[in-house]
Amino acid sequence: MNTKPSIVVLDGATLNPGDNPWDEMAALGDFTLYERTPEELTVERAAKAEIVVTNKTRITREVLDRLPGCRFIAVLATGYDVVDVAEAGRRGIPVSNVPGYGSESVAQFVMAQLLAMCRRVELHDRLVREGEWSKRGEFTFWDTPQVELAGKTMGVVGFGGIGRRVAELALAFGMRVVAHAPRPKAPIASPFFAFVGLEELFRESEAISLHCPLTKGNEGFVDQRLLKLMKPGGFFINTARGKLVNEPDLAEALNSGHLAGAALDVLSVEPPEASNPLMSAKNCLITPHMAWGSLTARKRLMTIAADNIRAFLDDQAQNVVNADFLTETA
Repeated sequence: MNTKPSIVVLDGATLNPGDNPWDEMAALGDFTLYERTPEELTVERAAKAEIVVTNKTRITREVLDRLPGCRFIAVLATGYDVVDVAEAGRRGIPVSNVPGYGSESVAQFVMAQLLAMCRRVELHDRLVREGEWSKRGEFTFWDTPQVELAGKTMGVVGFGGIGRRVAELALAFGMRVVAHAPRPKAPIASPFFAFVGLEELFRESEAISLHCPLTKGNEGFVDQRLLKLMKPGGFFINTARGKLVNEPDLAEALNSGHLAGAALDVLSVEPPEASNPLMSAKNCLITPHMAWGSLTARKRLMTIAADNIRAFLDDQAQNVVNADFLTETA
């Protein structure tokens, strides 16, 4: 391409809240940045863009119908369920994501979630500040079960970069790890690691962490049937996508006491609606989709996203998630 293309970022506020400049991407074309884009303005803002950059702004078939000049879509995330990638592929539009940028940060966050449920440090800090330690008069107290991870089994559903790193950290804590992946993956060389079927993973694990993409075929797959297979007193963690979980079923598993806790960084609707049953469920920690958000990870994401655009402009598109659909229409 001899001239610089028009590049429109539809929702850049979370990637760069002020500490992660767009310079590298902006240098690649006629650059327009929007902090956020409401659904009704998506077409208007992207209409003249050759390259559309999105994080959570949805690019549906109907939106694509009205973007005749779009040649490339860059997703500022690893998950790409916000884009109708099949339809984009049928139109000859590559869609690239950013894999691997957050493996360390998200895996670290998963372990923080697990430790938070096992030891409840923040609760006991609050009790001390409220005078409870002084009231009780002993040198020690605890109001929740104190759970040691060594010897427990961690189940990892999905085994990309993040899932593998979570497994490695769990092994470092002395846990046994069982993992499930729909496609073959290289195992971790450890006698305490094994790939197993999904139902077996739920039966064997004291803690389960989701690391799979959201697809049309797995929405709500974590339901009452699977949750009932978990050992009583287990922990459930989700930093992947909220819609992977049947939320009423998870709330029931918590409220009934079958599960000792859940730690969720993602929900089916974000920000959550007040009616979401998990908002009032027992022993449920909810954080605002922040596992990916360390500055180190966001800088890495920015660089890879710019590289994706540069590679496309050089006719060497990389990290393309809809290559199969492009091949079908070639």
